[in-house]
Amino acid sequence: MHLLGGRVEHPDEGFRQETRQRQAELAKPVGALGQLEDLSVWAAGVQAACPPRPFERPRVVVFAGDHGIAAGGVSAYPAEVTGHMVRAFLAGTAAVNALARQAGAGVRVLDLSVDADTSDLPEDVTRYKVRRGTGRIDTEDAMTREEAVASLRVGMAVADEEVDAGADLLIAGDMGIANTTAASALVGVLTGNDAASVCGRGTGVDDRGWMRKCAAIRDAMRRGRPHLGDPIALLAAIGGPDLAATTGFLVQAAIRRTPVVLDGIIPSTCAVLAHRVAPTASLWWLAGHRSTEPAQSIALQQLALEPVLDLGLRLGEGTGALLALPVLQAAVAACSEMATLSELGGSHEPAAP
Repeated sequence: MHLLGGRVEHPDEGFRQETRQRQAELAKPVGALGQLEDLSVWAAGVQAACPPRPFERPRVVVFAGDHGIAAGGVSAYPAEVTGHMVRAFLAGTAAVNALARQAGAGVRVLDLSVDADTSDLPEDVTRYKVRRGTGRIDTEDAMTREEAVASLRVGMAVADEEVDAGADLLIAGDMGIANTTAASALVGVLTGNDAASVCGRGTGVDDRGWMRKCAAIRDAMRRGRPHLGDPIALLAAIGGPDLAATTGFLVQAAIRRTPVVLDGIIPSTCAVLAHRVAPTASLWWLAGHRSTEPAQSIALQQLALEPVLDLGLRLGEGTGALLALPVLQAAVAACSEMATLSELGGSHEPAAP
C-alpha cells in the first residue's frame, strides 16, 4: 500500500527498560502488580518517559458506516439504526458518551458511509462521507478501489487532525449495522480460518440468523481470497469505507508516535490489515478488551496482543477500550507515584535464612 506518509518507528526501548527496572525497585514484591506493570512499561515506551505520565487528552473517533449485507438478514436490528446512533453520539446519549465522560475522553463521530440523509448534521461529521452504504459483499464489491483509497486517506487525515489538536491517546470506535459480518469475513481471509470459526452473534442474532450470517461470510470470503496480497483491493471487495478509514487511522497514529487502545472486532480486524502494511505499528496498540466475537479473539492472537479486560462485551463504539483506559491510567499512577523500597530504607535483597 503506497499511501504511507512516513515510517513507523519503534516505541522507546530505553524508557521501557528503565521502567522495568523501576518496577523492580518499587516498594512491593517484584511482579506483584501483575499486568499493571506490563501496562506501565508499554506506556513508558510510547510516551518516551520514565516514569510514564497520565494520558491527558484521550480521544475516541467513531467511524460510522452501513453495510449492504444487512439486507441478507445477518443482524438483529435494521440498517436504520446506524443513522439514529450517529445522532445519539452527537447528543451525548450513547454508551460511548457515558463511558467517555467517566474516563475523561472526548468523542468525535464521522459519517463515512451511513445509508441515510445526514446533510442536516454538522459539517465536521459529514465532510468525509465517501458513499451511502456498501455493496452486498456476498455477491458484489463493497466499494470501488478509488473509494477504498479515499477512505484510507480519510483515516490517516483524521489521525493527523487529532494528534495535531493535542490528543495523546486514541481510540477507534465503530458503528454500523452488519459491520461484524464484513469484519469477520476479512479476518477469515487474512488468517486462513473458515466462516464458521469467525462467525459470531453480532447484535445477538438467533440460530437462523447465525446460519444466514455464516453463509454470507463464507460467500464474501470466497470473493475476497483472490485479493489477499492487496489490502486495498481486499477492502474494496469485502470491507467498507468505515473499515478502510479505521485501518488508515491506526497506521497513521503509529507513524505519529501516538498510542491507540483497540476496542472490539472492527478495530481489531483493521489492526490485522494495518499490521500487514506496517508490521511495527502493533507496538503502538493496546488491546482494550476481548469481545464475544470469535473473529476478534483470532485477530488479537494474530497480533500477539493480550486484552486488558474480558467482560463479555459486544457493543463496539469504543466502549471496551474506554473501560480499559482507567486501568491503564492506574498502571501509570502506580508506577509514577509509588516510592521505591530504598527510599523507604528497605531492600529487595532476600532475607537471611
